[in-house]
Amino acid sequence: MIWGMDRVMGQININPKFVQFLVLLIAFFVLCFSINPSDTSILWRFPALFAGVPEMLNNAVDYLMFEWMPIDIYDPDIDDYEQSPLLKEITRGFSRTILFCIELIREFLIGGVKTIVAFTSWNFVRENEWAYWPALPWTVVAGCAITLGYALKGRGLAFLAGFSTAYIAIFGQWEPSMETLSFVLVAAPISFFLGLLFGIAAYKNRAFESIIMPLLNVAQTMPHFSYLVPVMVLFGVGDHAGAIATIIFATPPMVRLTLLGLKRVPSEVSEAGMMSGCSNFQLMFKVLLPTARHDILMGVNQVIMQCLAMAVIASFIGAKGLGFNLLLALNQLRIGQALELGICIVLIAVVLDKLSLAWANKQIDYFADHNFIGRHKYLLVMLAILVTGSFIAYLGSFIFKGGTNFLYLIPHNKGFTTENFWQSGVDWMVDYWYQGLQGFNKGLIVNVLMPMKNAYLSMPVSATFLLVMGVGYIIGGLRSALIVGGFLLFIAMTEWWDRALITAYMTSFAVIVSVTIGITVGSICAQNSVASKTILLVCDTFQTFPSFIYLIPVIMLFGVTDTSVLIAVIVYSTIPATRYTVEGLGSVPPSLQDAGSMSGVTKVQRWIKIELPLAFPHIMLGINQTVIFALFMVIIGAMIGTDDLGQFILKALSDKNGTGNGLMLGLCVAFIGLAVDHLINTWARERKSVLGLT
Repeated sequence: MIWGMDRVMGQININPKFVQFLVLLIAFFVLCFSINPSDTSILWRFPALFAGVPEMLNNAVDYLMFEWMPIDIYDPDIDDYEQSPLLKEITRGFSRTILFCIELIREFLIGGVKTIVAFTSWNFVRENEWAYWPALPWTVVAGCAITLGYALKGRGLAFLAGFSTAYIAIFGQWEPSMETLSFVLVAAPISFFLGLLFGIAAYKNRAFESIIMPLLNVAQTMPHFSYLVPVMVLFGVGDHAGAIATIIFATPPMVRLTLLGLKRVPSEVSEAGMMSGCSNFQLMFKVLLPTARHDILMGVNQVIMQCLAMAVIASFIGAKGLGFNLLLALNQLRIGQALELGICIVLIAVVLDKLSLAWANKQIDYFADHNFIGRHKYLLVMLAILVTGSFIAYLGSFIFKGGTNFLYLIPHNKGFTTENFWQSGVDWMVDYWYQGLQGFNKGLIVNVLMPMKNAYLSMPVSATFLLVMGVGYIIGGLRSALIVGGFLLFIAMTEWWDRALITAYMTSFAVIVSVTIGITVGSICAQNSVASKTILLVCDTFQTFPSFIYLIPVIMLFGVTDTSVLIAVIVYSTIPATRYTVEGLGSVPPSLQDAGSMSGVTKVQRWIKIELPLAFPHIMLGINQTVIFALFMVIIGAMIGTDDLGQFILKALSDKNGTGNGLMLGLCVAFIGLAVDHLINTWARERKSVLGLT
């Protein structure tokens, strides 16, 4: 009998890493149950040695802003020189420049005299009627958008651009939309040039690359709100501060894609350029950058989308536009108005996304055999639209009586609105669904969320370290264990360890549900090409939605609860899990699928035994993005009430000494994301190597 058991056990192929993980779990639970909560026990909680760091950062910022290196500055109000700190003058000067650019663009889009007055005087404006800058007619903008869409990708994109601009204008949201667009048109070019500059520098200097890459990792995993606190202190509040925060947030993806594009340039191309006698400057700008054009233009697309996403968040520090109005609507629980504003933001995001992608994917046109009109036909069409549309809009001032020229601008109070319709829908759902939704809400909170939250808060810090570092060691060896342990140690040394655990609990729950939904839906859709294209289109559309939008329907249905936050997080973070599942299963070689079918396996067996294992490294990258998306959305969910790290970041915005807290809290969130990112990427690389996919 013993011989038979040995034979059976010998036939069982036990994965050594599985055994290690099982032992690790046992040790983790032993520590959890054996260590009692105590403020004096280092095994329960580490001492908050970094508790004084926020105050040190605040003092350092105050010293630099108000005391360091004073210089003499002429003040025209007192007709004398006065001393002012150098850094304050630099930041305020940069702020004025950014604000001037934003106001100038708004002059063109919605009219005004602020920029003109900056160079002249009110008397000059009064004496010269032509100094009053008229608004650019919305019909002209719509016509130019249609022309640009047609030039880049044909009638489909032209229709989308025309419909979106017309919708925004007719619904009376043109002015705030143009304020948001002016914001993007200033931040995006600056982010593009900074990203291009740093990307080139990283490509030319490996030492600089090794320095900047960790900084980019931290910058891209820090929550949006964390950028606002130091920017507000250094640059003040208003449109300029929001634009500066947006520039900082949108630059990292441009750096990465520029560096990626340059590294992808074949060595033969570089050698051909050098053999032709190019200088270093010519080689970079005449050979390498044009060859890497596609990746660089994809970086432009990412910059635009990041700018638009951040432009909404920047409303917290006074940036005007749709985001500011949306924030007011949400605070007043005006769901109908919030939905209207949300649709406008989505339309702008979709149009800018599609235009920039079409520009990136469009082949370079060569005009050797064309005359001037053939080379610039679309530009000439736009010029004709500008002249003709402006003239027609001017004639409209004689047609429309009552002081409102609808060909220039449709005011909000005179545009169409669906606010009452949406609000009545909300009222109907409250009347008929309230009891059922509240029952679901209560059951989820009492039976699932609170026990899970309490379980996370009951984890001793020593047990958490053992689990996380043990997983790191199993996946990537000692190096990975030390890296994730370092990230965790920073958080444990702050005073927000418990808040970090709450953030981890909410993120974990959302990721589990999102991954389950994403892999299931992605696997079903991947079986059919039409379904695959449809679900990828849905993912593209939902990914362009600013994160604010997801809070609107959940507040409407569930009120201000953890359930609302988590459902918004799940909807938002399911997108990458679904996308990467479809793309991963679609990348499985057809020959392997055919081989499986010929061997007599069913579709389910083929999916489990062949397709899913081969696609799982790619799917894991989707899970990685799901974690990052969920983490970001959990922090944004602090707007509707949570007690995690996001709530404290939000409080730092209203604290004059919140710079230190905002930065430290942002680093805590970033290190959670980086730890998970490191573990998943390490595991994915290992699996790809084992499967021969690298």
